[in-house]
Amino acid sequence: MSDQTAKEPNWKQDFPVERTEATSVSRRDFARFLCLVSGGLAVGSAYVAVKANFFPPEEVKGEHFVCKANSVPVGGTRSFVIAGSTIPYILIRLENGHWRAYEQKCTHLSCAVYYKPGSGQVVCPCHEGFFDAMTGEVTAGPPPRPLPALEVLLKGDDVYVRAHGNETGS
Repeated sequence: MSDQTAKEPNWKQDFPVERTEATSVSRRDFARFLCLVSGGLAVGSAYVAVKANFFPPEEVKGEHFVCKANSVPVGGTRSFVIAGSTIPYILIRLENGHWRAYEQKCTHLSCAVYYKPGSGQVVCPCHEGFFDAMTGEVTAGPPPRPLPALEVLLKGDDVYVRAHGNETGS
């Protein structure tokens, strides 16, 4: 081992970069980078706002089979997606025997919600939002509106959902 390597600190051996090899960024380049990133974020936010306000998701039409009733225990849930849609829903079998189905996205910032068994609440863990499991109404937290709900239909041992107000369809 040479004397030079013995005198160098360990970090210089791990990171053998000379100061002349390091590139410096000018203020002008840094400001240009910040403007580019800020502009990209503004364009992305505008796209999301326009898409949400001017192109609403298509309404659920007709009845859709979800599962067999005996596959969801009392106090249990089942996540599902309706054919032809990408929106996640949650089917809840409440302890009092009622069935409810809601979008599984919080109305605050679209975090996934879950049912807390025995509490009668649908919970958003991101910002501590709470919804009434019977009605979907906001009970606490930042969500601005209730959870979008579907009507649950029991046909024998089969569980179907449809949009509220729709007549029996395909």
